[in-house]
Amino acid sequence: MLKLDHLTVIAPSLAEGVLHVRNCLDLDVPFGQRHAYMGTHNHLLQLGDTVYLEIVALDPEAAAPGRPRWFGLDDQHRVRSDWEEGRRLRGWVARTDVIDAVLAGRETIFGTRVPLPAIDPAFDFAIPNDGSLPLDGAAPSVIDRRGKPRAMAAIADLGARLKSFTLEHPEPVAVETLYRALTIDRPPDIMTGPKLRYSARIETPSGPRELT
Repeated sequence: MLKLDHLTVIAPSLAEGVLHVRNCLDLDVPFGQRHAYMGTHNHLLQLGDTVYLEIVALDPEAAAPGRPRWFGLDDQHRVRSDWEEGRRLRGWVARTDVIDAVLAGRETIFGTRVPLPAIDPAFDFAIPNDGSLPLDGAAPSVIDRRGKPRAMAAIADLGARLKSFTLEHPEPVAVETLYRALTIDRPPDIMTGPKLRYSARIETPSGPRELT
């Protein structure tokens, strides 16, 4: 029902996010797009097999969207706190073709379906009412592209390929149970850890690297 779509580095600013990924992967990820409907912007990098990396941040030049932003980006204090703790690869997005079925009975986790952009929407994205990450990021954000695959040709391919994706969590059994119920293809491997923390093993032209 769900499939890994992309990983998200949630940054206090795009410059900090790009620098962090450069330090981890030895790659300069180019600019992607502005989201006027969310007041955010991003840089994008292909990771192979229609999976990609998004570095996303609040756009200081954008108008307020009039609703909570996605990825918890309204809470800049929390974004900065997570960043300083080294929790920079902060979440992931899973895609589905049946978003209403995924959300049914799970609105407290994922939030509600939001058509985006509001005028002539191209996709649906599930966003909790306060804009926070689902289960603080342990659950994926959910996207439904309305039957149209992501245009990967528009995303830079610098030779990076995702090899493994890991979540450390203090309650791994609960998270694994949720993933099984959601029938997720390519979820992160789950390990016991004191606090929620993601890492990804990525093969690059410079060799294997770790993104955190």
